[in-house]
Amino acid sequence: MATVVTWRNSQRVARYASAALLVRLPQMIWLRLTKPAHKRHTSQAERPVHSARLNIGIYPMRLFIIAMIALALLPFGWTKGRPERLRPADTSIKVEVEGRGDIVIRLFTKEAPKTTSHILRLVKSGFYNGQRFHRVERQPRPYLAWFGDPNSKSGDLDNPNIGKGGTGAKIPYENTGRNHTVGAVGLAHPVNEKDAGDSQFYFVLGAASFLDGNYTVFGQVVSGQDVMQRVQRGDRVVSVSIVND
Repeated sequence: MATVVTWRNSQRVARYASAALLVRLPQMIWLRLTKPAHKRHTSQAERPVHSARLNIGIYPMRLFIIAMIALALLPFGWTKGRPERLRPADTSIKVEVEGRGDIVIRLFTKEAPKTTSHILRLVKSGFYNGQRFHRVERQPRPYLAWFGDPNSKSGDLDNPNIGKGGTGAKIPYENTGRNHTVGAVGLAHPVNEKDAGDSQFYFVLGAASFLDGNYTVFGQVVSGQDVMQRVQRGDRVVSVSIVND
């Protein structure tokens, strides 16, 4: 919210400043054109022939500079596109893991609009609340922590159907240009069905470049990587919420 307030204040100041300069500028020009020359002359011969002549000197340059400042302030003071909300790139979601802590994910809404819109709709509906991490792999090295199946809320995680549930949506792959580095968040999909992502997503626990280009990387953990690294299979997600929108 502080970002929005600061932008509004700066726009208000710029608007008033540009308006004041634009109103004042014609007045200054008129005064310079009509004001008699400074009465510093001592004899009749030294007086100006025409009292309305323009004073030559530094004044034209001053007027020019003022005009340029006023024009430069116009885009800031009168733009129609004032942001009322935080930039989409700043939209984040918070995953609260029971007994572990919070993981905050910054979403790449610009690069992956379809994926992030789908995930945000599910978050707003409370879809993820109460689910469990049904897949966590750390051997032979850290790999993935995965959840998003509504069937994981209860029952045996060893059930072969766990990991196959979702909403039925099919979200196509989006190339965000992001890699599977530690803390990257990717959209899971069935094997060989690149354009069939849905509700399940994973955290990258260790660099996995071999996944690049095959799964949509739609976010990055910006807070709580230590929590992410401690997650165990069966850990419950208390809630997933939008941090800012």
